[in-house]
Amino acid sequence: MDIDDEPVKGTRTLIEIYERAHVAQEEPSCFEEAQAYEGWKQAMVNEIKMIQKNQTWKLVEKPTNRKTIGVKWVYRAKQNADGNLNKLKARLVVKGFSQRYGLDYMETFAPVARLDTIRLLVALAAQRQ
Repeated sequence: MDIDDEPVKGTRTLIEIYERAHVAQEEPSCFEEAQAYEGWKQAMVNEIKMIQKNQTWKLVEKPTNRKTIGVKWVYRAKQNADGNLNKLKARLVVKGFSQRYGLDYMETFAPVARLDTIRLLVALAAQRQ
């Protein structure tokens, strides 16, 4: 194999791999690290705006006889197929693992239909017009 041969489609040279590794966006591991970079701050602001827009949470007074459930920021740097940074995403998630059945909640219910059930309903609706 000659050194000047064209690389096989889908492969990258070592130089390209090294360049990509050096420009990759590192994801912060804590809030303090994210606050130091303007891009992550904007991602967090966008997440709070979406929470307010979708009315996901409602701010209420803390009951005197209850513990609060903490939250955590989760950060992800989304990249395009070519490895370039597409956008920074920040998600505010609840630490639900700190809850205890019977104390913090009484039942769990997630209204999720199986895909085959949805297909059946659509087929019946189409058949009966």
